Amino acid sequence: MIKGRTPDIRRGEVCHFHLVWDHELDELQPVLEALAQNRDEVLGHWHQLYRLHFGDARALSEAEFLEIFGADLDAATADLRRKDMDRFAADVRRVGERLADRGVPFSEVIASMHLFEESASRFFPPLPPSRGHVYLSFDKLSHCRMIVLADAYFRSQAAVAAARVHGLEREAARLPRAARERFHGLVGASAPMHELYERIEAAAATRGTVLVVGESGTGKELIARAIHECGAPPRGAFVALNCAALPRDLIESELFGYKRGAFSGAVAEYVGLFRAAQGGTLYLDEITEMSPETQSKLLRAIQERMVRPVGSTREVAVDARLVASTNREPDEAVREGRLRHDLYYRLQVNVLRVPPLRERREDLPLLVDHFIAVLNERLRRPVPVVSIEPDALEALERYDWPGNVRELANALEAAFTFGRAATIRRGDLPPTMARPGASDPRPRPAAGVHLPSFAEVERDLIGRALESTQGNKVKAAELLRISRKRLYAKIHKYRLG
Repeated sequence: MIKGRTPDIRRGEVCHFHLVWDHELDELQPVLEALAQNRDEVLGHWHQLYRLHFGDARALSEAEFLEIFGADLDAATADLRRKDMDRFAADVRRVGERLADRGVPFSEVIASMHLFEESASRFFPPLPPSRGHVYLSFDKLSHCRMIVLADAYFRSQAAVAAARVHGLEREAARLPRAARERFHGLVGASAPMHELYERIEAAAATRGTVLVVGESGTGKELIARAIHECGAPPRGAFVALNCAALPRDLIESELFGYKRGAFSGAVAEYVGLFRAAQGGTLYLDEITEMSPETQSKLLRAIQERMVRPVGSTREVAVDARLVASTNREPDEAVREGRLRHDLYYRLQVNVLRVPPLRERREDLPLLVDHFIAVLNERLRRPVPVVSIEPDALEALERYDWPGNVRELANALEAAFTFGRAATIRRGDLPPTMARPGASDPRPRPAAGVHLPSFAEVERDLIGRALESTQGNKVKAAELLRISRKRLYAKIHKYRLG
């Protein structure tokens, strides 16, 4: 097993941001030195990934990107090499404020931070397997950076919230209900979708809590955004958190915030996502992945409209609509102990169920047209796609769609990538869909039965790769098509080897 040094609190070791220890900053110095020495290459590759990821929809020009993130990279590496964490936090906050003032969407901000990690990893110095934990320390530091940046972003965004444009696609609400084909980013004219549109409008008419239930890939976040955009213009932002994406012990401080000095490394107050969504909507995806203790505190926040930041003795009033979602059956989740019954009773006042794609196959032509337009704009193929051949559409209509709309979008993107004609043909589709008479060969989970988490699948995959290569990490990394550095970090994360 790859081991890092255990922190020794008795020796006065400091933990910054409640996550990164002093000795980890010491061990990161070679990595920081490499980033400083390869500054232009890191920044250039980062910008290249940014352009590929966002295409013409990106918010920043090349000059703006290089100016903002170049200064960010210079300041961050210098601050961390000096271990000046107060200055590091201040510099990161300035970047968050600039991006908010520039109007860069928050999703683009977070994606850009992840693209930086990918670019930076290309220039990491080689380390022996025994020091693979250093890469995990870098991931922890990146997470701290995102927390500080997000706090500054939402503070700045709140200052100009009155000037923001709200109510996208409101013209759809003025159409006769039976004629609606699109509704706040959702696409479909089937009876189940018309019923869903009406439920969304009813939910948006009040500030009550909402629970969205649906399989993975059905578009639950789009529904939460539609609730946010419907009705009167919201006074605040739409703030989203995937509860499965954060360690359970960090969700509480992420939601409720913390006071300066609440713990070692808390160099500035963090308002938390509840207050960041003041006057708007807080969307909590995969709420059943939240610990029962945090669910209890969440219930109190909903009932009392008050939150207590970590390290504070005083509660703060909040006014944010809560929309939660899950891909599990709520009753099953309660029986399994994944969802507190008292929280469910509060959420079940307004439950929206999202129909899976297999139950609204008549919407497939509309969805295909929608994604063709989106992909033409994003991918900019030399030969744009104008239509889909009838037999290809027929193949899509026969398919069972366990991955729902997300799987359809991915299948069409694959057709854009491998096809060359102006029409999508059956042969351009993934093999499981293109075969005559094909339906999805994978068994679909029965009600109450759920697929393993991404982390479980990833851990199993890495374990199999190591087993098949007799523990040879170089060969395992090649087999998995990831860098050795990334493999060492994953081995340490999942306690393999």
